[in-house]
Amino acid sequence: MSEPAYFPPGAPRTLPALCLTALARHAKPDALNHKEGGEWRHVSGAQFVARVRAVARGLESLGVRRGDRVALLSENRPEWSVADLAVLSLGAANVPIYTTQAVEQVRHILADSQSRVLLVSNRKVFRHARAGVEGAGVVERVVFFDADSAAEVEGATTLAEIERAGAGLDAEAPDVFDESVAALESDDLATIIYTSGTTGEPKGVMLTHHSFVSNVYAITSALPVRTTDVTLSVLPLSHIFERAAFYVFCWNGMAVHYAPSVDQLAECLREVRPTVMTAVPRLFEKVYHRIVKKGQSAHGWRRKLFYWAMEVGRRHAEVCDRREQVPPLLELQHDVASRLVFSKWREGVGGRLRFFVSGGAPLSPALSYAFTASGIPILQGYGMTETCITSANRPEDNKVGSVGVPFPGIEMKIGEGGEILVKGPNVMRGYYNKPGETRAAFTEDGWFKTGDVGYEDERGHFFITDRMKELFKLSNGKYVAPQQIESLIKQSGLVSQVVVVGAGRKAPAALVVPEWEALRGALAAEGKSDGGGGRFGRDERAKLARDPAALRVVQREVAQLTAGLHDYERVRRVALLAEEFSIDGGEMTPTLKIKRRVVDEKFAALIEELYDGAAKD
Repeated sequence: MSEPAYFPPGAPRTLPALCLTALARHAKPDALNHKEGGEWRHVSGAQFVARVRAVARGLESLGVRRGDRVALLSENRPEWSVADLAVLSLGAANVPIYTTQAVEQVRHILADSQSRVLLVSNRKVFRHARAGVEGAGVVERVVFFDADSAAEVEGATTLAEIERAGAGLDAEAPDVFDESVAALESDDLATIIYTSGTTGEPKGVMLTHHSFVSNVYAITSALPVRTTDVTLSVLPLSHIFERAAFYVFCWNGMAVHYAPSVDQLAECLREVRPTVMTAVPRLFEKVYHRIVKKGQSAHGWRRKLFYWAMEVGRRHAEVCDRREQVPPLLELQHDVASRLVFSKWREGVGGRLRFFVSGGAPLSPALSYAFTASGIPILQGYGMTETCITSANRPEDNKVGSVGVPFPGIEMKIGEGGEILVKGPNVMRGYYNKPGETRAAFTEDGWFKTGDVGYEDERGHFFITDRMKELFKLSNGKYVAPQQIESLIKQSGLVSQVVVVGAGRKAPAALVVPEWEALRGALAAEGKSDGGGGRFGRDERAKLARDPAALRVVQREVAQLTAGLHDYERVRRVALLAEEFSIDGGEMTPTLKIKRRVVDEKFAALIEELYDGAAKD
């Protein structure tokens, strides 16, 4: 069978072969990097390969065999990637579990996948999931990454112990590991990734080695990634986006740095100075709001300069996006804004970032324009657990608001009802143990039904407008796409989070979690507050959320941002929430998607009160 044109000649066909070949070829002294004791520790390509071999043989000595499933419950760290490739080298399948996953979902994932071995990072993570692990009744051995955690479970062992044993076995018979990797087939099952479950029980998505490998070669052929690139890994490796991206980074010899946490992101950006990075819109929103807050807090000419630069940058980015000639005066103004204002943005992300790749959720055009204006383009992409990474904008063809064009070998088209359909080697084999749901996920001629609604423009760029399941009908029969409206509202510096509601009502409304400092500043500017400092505790947030003046400020902003929509789509009623939507609160999935049904149920009384108030107006 001939290889597709985007496959390199003689390219490896399985993930262990792909990654181990690349690690040996590039011989990077800093292939993987993690922070420990305030210092960055480096793992060379050779050390990484040796660890994968040793862990694989160690797992084999525990009884892991071809066709088994091994669960992996850990935050991002080098051991995650070592364990992943070790499991795959044996012909077993990796079953990733988020550290934030609900206990009942942990139980379901382990029981459904019949995972015999659980690899877990530490005592704290295990305690969170313990009831789910024990309730599943299938895990025979638990392996901890941290040596001091093994006492948590009777009969547990540590990664270091099996690695030492495996290193001895590999030294005695190195051919065993090599033969195991050579025996792998591209159609072998590589992983079962369970969907977030926004509308029900998680489903296990089966992806083969070929799904990932074809994706790696397609992305490499389309995006300008280089051996000299440096990346900062902040998204969970349990997520398909970061998992697939890691294999791309590995194949291309990039130095990967694992951020200890999102809280340390700003510090890590300055230290690592990445050149390419994957992220989700929530991260860009936080960075953008922080920048706007800093600009708004300036005084005199500095504040005026900030707003002037933002306006110049927006107009410049919009002209470029339309592929029009930039007027000389605007070009000159943008050069000045870049030197005086936007250069500080670039320094804030390390000073050498060539581009971000964004996925996981819609990205606000306002954010795209702002970052593009600053010289930090965001290439929005698209994918699902079931399809790996399907499309993305290219640096030379970046259409704001779109998710770009498909990668080589992947087809996308618009189906019935505007649904986006996908076909290609990247698409899943099916849902584990769910043949009926697998059949329902595909058209009769083999296209995967994404459940996303969108359209394709004349240049072949695809645009996502919403999820089919999340569209809701108003009492007048009109359909509303909440994500599209939320994307507009998130442009406000006063808004941290927003969920649009209104199924069966006359008009949509919005539940808003404010950016508290920005809201206090806006009230002070209107003479409604003294603008006093201090952190916002729960009582302070609750008090401000009930403040009529605060509500009017946010409501006015939301009305302005949605003014360009059809009349029936405009948001005129707003409620302020004192607490963020969160995974722990049950309103968000581990991939930070809103569980709209949960929000509707949890805030039913507030929503009812919101519409009762509107009826009385």
